Amino acid sequence: MKKNNKISLCLIVYNELKGCQLDIKKLPKNYFNEIIAIDGGSTDGTIKFLKKNKIKVYKQKLPGLNNAYILANKVCKNDYIISFFPKGNLSINDLYKFQQYFDLGYDLVIASRKIKNAKDEEDGKLLKPRKWGVLILAYFSFYIWSSKFQKNKILIKDILHGFKGWKKEAFNKLKIVDVGNCSIDIQMVIRSYKLDLPLIEFPIKEKPRSYGESHFKILPTAFKILKYLLFETFRK
Repeated sequence: MKKNNKISLCLIVYNELKGCQLDIKKLPKNYFNEIIAIDGGSTDGTIKFLKKNKIKVYKQKLPGLNNAYILANKVCKNDYIISFFPKGNLSINDLYKFQQYFDLGYDLVIASRKIKNAKDEEDGKLLKPRKWGVLILAYFSFYIWSSKFQKNKILIKDILHGFKGWKKEAFNKLKIVDVGNCSIDIQMVIRSYKLDLPLIEFPIKEKPRSYGESHFKILPTAFKILKYLLFETFRK
């Protein structure tokens, strides 16, 4: 497949050696002319492994997921960026799907686990606290911040997924702030609503992690998101 000179692939990592061992060998290195990693302070050998695989690693000076994305947007060389979390539970083939949406003019493209033909790791379970929580946030955010006068009136359901792509220029317009520490995903959607930027999501299938636990526990993450929502509500 022809190398893409428009898109940078950015791996977001923090103590994710096992996930990198599962995914790095599958990455389409001949498709992207730039693959980098943003590391949040790994101590498990993740950085060494990435460098061994000739992936340039940028270490965060400021902590938190919000600052990881801000740094990614700053250091990536191309017009568009895809953020990917190597955990071994998503199809690498989904990386090829962003191009068509960028070509159509979308500024924010989200790989969604919550829409028709998609699959969430909680699907099949009786209780789905993460999925239900995300959908509640999605409808709430759309109702509050999406104006009826917008041209690009699209409800984004997977409002907390980090597997996404964006236009570098559009990201600068969002003026992302470090409030809530891990509010970057919902913040990008809400501010895209407010600026009426073209955004869309496409379905993917997520498998349960085969190792370890999520870095984002339900209750601590919920409090951080709430902090951001309060900030955005009263922001002038």
